Amino acid sequence: MAKLSLGSTFSIFHSRHIRPPLAGCHVTKMTVADHHPSLEVVGGARDRFLPSLHTNLRLPYNPFPLIAWNRHVETIFASFLRSIPQVRLRRECLRVKDGGSVALDWVSGDHRRLPPDSPVLILLPGLTGGSQDSYVRHMLTKANGKGWRVVVFNSRGCGESSVTTPQFYSASFLGDTYEVVKHVGARYPEANLYAVGWSLGANILVRYLGQESHACPLSGAVSLCNPFNLVIADEDFHKGFNNVYDRALARALCKIFKKHALLFEDMGGEFNIPLAANAKSVRDFDEGLTRVSFGFKSVDDYYSNSSSCDSIKHVQRPLLCIQAENDPIAPSRAIPREDIEENLNCMLIVTPKGGHLGWVAGAEAPLGAPWTDPMVMDFLEYLERGASKTGKFSADSEAVQRSSGELHRIEV
Repeated sequence: MAKLSLGSTFSIFHSRHIRPPLAGCHVTKMTVADHHPSLEVVGGARDRFLPSLHTNLRLPYNPFPLIAWNRHVETIFASFLRSIPQVRLRRECLRVKDGGSVALDWVSGDHRRLPPDSPVLILLPGLTGGSQDSYVRHMLTKANGKGWRVVVFNSRGCGESSVTTPQFYSASFLGDTYEVVKHVGARYPEANLYAVGWSLGANILVRYLGQESHACPLSGAVSLCNPFNLVIADEDFHKGFNNVYDRALARALCKIFKKHALLFEDMGGEFNIPLAANAKSVRDFDEGLTRVSFGFKSVDDYYSNSSSCDSIKHVQRPLLCIQAENDPIAPSRAIPREDIEENLNCMLIVTPKGGHLGWVAGAEAPLGAPWTDPMVMDFLEYLERGASKTGKFSADSEAVQRSSGELHRIEV
């Protein structure tokens, strides 16, 4: 589906040298008692990663009173009323191989302030989301405050980035992700790279991890509110109150589309430009434009072949997945629990509540950072501490440099 963001869903309403991740780490055998029974904690890497998270996981998940009694209230509250940290960003416009453009937002001054081997964190927002969204800003400031170099990957048309070809991004398209990771890695070859994705950004990230498998240049990743199975997510998207999210996202997609409508005016074949331009649902937009752009026979074919649930078994880098049992957008029944439990690189945490990109709980609730943010940073810092200072993944650093050199950069 275009990009099931849905952290951004409600902002819509408002409208190299890369080291092995855990070389030399001592793994402590943990027991069920090391996490609170209010949380589901499973995965093939559970015992491997629990030492980094046990301080938080031993406490009960206590959703904030009044706000978290209903999943839709929590989701909307987090989108509308959660604080948005103020931070100065420096935008880099990246022209990729097919002529398309993405926008990379870096924290201003970090290229002078931070040493070249500071770990780099790439953030992938949800559908139509970008560096303006509160959940992105909180994660950005949390990581940056700990000395991490952070960059937000705004997909084509998102975060006020330009669309320069008659093609948006999609759940199926990994080309821009490949180029962004290579470009960032070439810019900071002494640093380890990590990534965090939300909603459809998480779906794209997990697909990338699975497709790259052993050759993945990332040292670790975190997936938050991942819909995992887009066919199931689409089914639930048309039920009850979820129709409100569907219409909101469709309006946001149409707004981006109309801003660049001239690029699409001569499209023929199976394209249905009027349907895309006036879409009443995400499915309408995907039928009129997305599935045709990326060569799928139908919307269901597109959703089925763009789901990250099939990628988990191929992930060969440390991956933490955090989901909410009552997420209205990323259904719990779509989580590939069996594959996560069998993969020695993956761990899953499921909270009883949280809504979609809500998680209004923890020390900073209700207006501050989501409950997940300290957990994400504990996990990433654990990986970074355990990374070897001399080793490399099998990715060819020179090839990364050459690939990145083919990109045209314009900084604004």
